[in-house]
Amino acid sequence: MTRNVHSTVEVRLSEEVADALAEGRAVVTLESNVITHGLRYPDNAATAHRVEEAVRSGGAVPATVAVDHGVIRVGMSAADIERFASTPGIPKVSARDLPVALARGGMGALTVASSLIAADLAGIAFFASAGIGGVHRGAETSMDISSDLVQFTRSRVAVVCAGAKKILDLGLTMEYLETHSVPVVSYRSDDFPAFYCVSSGLASPCRVDDDMVIARAVENHWALGNHSSFLITTPVDAEKAVDDAEVDQAIDEAMSAARRDGVRGNAITKYLMRAVDAATQGRSSQANMAVLISTARTGGRLAAAHARHLAEVGSPATAGASSPAPVPAAAGTAHALPALGR
Repeated sequence: MTRNVHSTVEVRLSEEVADALAEGRAVVTLESNVITHGLRYPDNAATAHRVEEAVRSGGAVPATVAVDHGVIRVGMSAADIERFASTPGIPKVSARDLPVALARGGMGALTVASSLIAADLAGIAFFASAGIGGVHRGAETSMDISSDLVQFTRSRVAVVCAGAKKILDLGLTMEYLETHSVPVVSYRSDDFPAFYCVSSGLASPCRVDDDMVIARAVENHWALGNHSSFLITTPVDAEKAVDDAEVDQAIDEAMSAARRDGVRGNAITKYLMRAVDAATQGRSSQANMAVLISTARTGGRLAAAHARHLAEVGSPATAGASSPAPVPAAAGTAHALPALGR
């Protein structure tokens, strides 16, 4: 079934996701950009299934999100994943692009920022991603700041990730999150991780080792009247990580080369990413896969703890939020959306 969350926006939940939400079970949102703008087919489809299985191993139901024929689809079937993985030219749709992508009625792969919108509309409390965007190096002149950070200030979703890539200005990224009062909690780690590096070299503002403490903290954040995300970082497994010093050296050398070659502004980011990939001789790609799996598994585990907490207290602190009435479903569609308040 479907629900109109506004006069023109339609969100369609898979039967499995709708049933899980209705029964108070844990659900974790996953982005579809990983399918369309990551590995080549059929490796991209296989990776998407592995990430969903990692969520299930943590105790939650995966809900990969995408734009499909003008609808926000929440929860993709195996056939859906295969179709997205094998169709060339599917555009990347961030928060800025979402209104036009829905109006055009085609297919679109959701990024971190747009996935948060989808999760919030569907009433899903958790989202897992390998890594988030941040403040880019040189942002003091380029103003290049990821829309992920802006969306964190707008969507009530707990985000589980492995921090952000070292090619970004992670110090300024942390400052941005602090300025906007977005909680940053490191799960069983003292440091803020850097994607496929265990540590960014920056201490985390807060370390929490207990799943239920995180669950209570997430709900407390929204109960205090905040309408922003709650960021939970978890580092990649140490044995699968890329050495910090190796990445730092590659970045330093690439920055010097960029200045020499006149590379500046938004172009620096891709320049640095290519340099790190080359310096690590493909090991960064393998570590990328490990990050996708580990964050999904941890996301499932923490979402399950959050669901247990809500069951214990009887109702979520944000329950009672107004939501539009469900509309009748077309034949063969999934269940109606539950109330949008968590």
